[in-house]
Amino acid sequence: MGHPFPRSSFMLRTEDEIGQVRSLGPTRLRWSPGRSRLPEAMPVDGRASADQVLATSPAVALANTQHRYDAVARACQQISQLLAEQPLQAAQVAKAATESLLDGMLTGGEICLRALPDGAGDHDSLHALNVSVVSMLLGHVFGFGRAELGDLGLGALLHDIGKLDLPLPLRHLRGDLSQAEFATYRSHVVAGVAQAGRMGLNAAVTAVLAQHHEMSDGSGFPERRSADRMSTAARIVAMVNSYDSLCNPRDPNAVLTPHEAMSRMFAQSQSKFDMSMVNALIRLLGVYPPGSLVQLTDDRFALVHSVNTGRPMKPRVVVADPAQPDGPASLLHLDSCVDLGIRRSIRCAQVPARQLSQLSPRARIAYFFEPAPQLPLPTPG
Repeated sequence: MGHPFPRSSFMLRTEDEIGQVRSLGPTRLRWSPGRSRLPEAMPVDGRASADQVLATSPAVALANTQHRYDAVARACQQISQLLAEQPLQAAQVAKAATESLLDGMLTGGEICLRALPDGAGDHDSLHALNVSVVSMLLGHVFGFGRAELGDLGLGALLHDIGKLDLPLPLRHLRGDLSQAEFATYRSHVVAGVAQAGRMGLNAAVTAVLAQHHEMSDGSGFPERRSADRMSTAARIVAMVNSYDSLCNPRDPNAVLTPHEAMSRMFAQSQSKFDMSMVNALIRLLGVYPPGSLVQLTDDRFALVHSVNTGRPMKPRVVVADPAQPDGPASLLHLDSCVDLGIRRSIRCAQVPARQLSQLSPRARIAYFFEPAPQLPLPTPG
């Protein structure tokens, strides 16, 4: 926000303007040679060439990530609005949103997950987007091709569209539902498959909608399928759907921290989920997933910002400074701190109010990705 230019999108035209940007202190910049008016590549201190893609500074990267997230979140809301009257148009919007996610993921280099400071949109859009983002990143880890990732992401984005046919009080699973109400709730899967037909979705996407509540041990619904009768994409979405529902439930009293949710998922993995997929999820999210509040070994409080896939116990964290509780929190790469690590996961009530204000944790966890290692494709069982 310290630059002197009136807009966030602008073209640098003079050496003086380049100097003003440099004076702000960014260590790296993103440059688009295809949008340049110069006939040849412009060198940056004599080192950059036209085929180099340089990462943005952290503040600009976060702004770009938030912008992409908000655009897809708005698309999720638009899908719900179009579905009843214009199902084919809704499908086009959903496919375009998925392609946008794919374009951001498949830019080369490693991909890791980040917790955003603001999850725009309603609860249902947030959930659909979280499930889609995390599922696609898992598919990427398992070596899915672009077409498979597209089907996986689209199915994840639309997995709950059958709920739009249900009465409002029955669109979300609660512990106090009667048997008749639970049967109505479960019918959203069949309704979603019917909507998939109206939208012209292919068999791979429809399978995700049909199987996203099935479990590896056959205890799910509606057909009590075991892992060997589920598509790989559906197994991924079923697991990620369960994880996000623990972190972002409708009932605020039932919220689990990301670390608690991951611990519960691991405890259930012997029966409900494919253990190889759970291990991959832990590797993707880290032992302390983004959005977790933690206490460091030097007693400071921090919020996990993003994953370090190479060293899951050493994520990037935003640290509160008890000496300056009114100042901004600072970003710290634990990977570069030999004698510093995470002592424990904590809840908001355990953090002093002024330091909690510095960290600004959100009641809802919103996930997106930034520029993850290949694992062998898991087999059922």
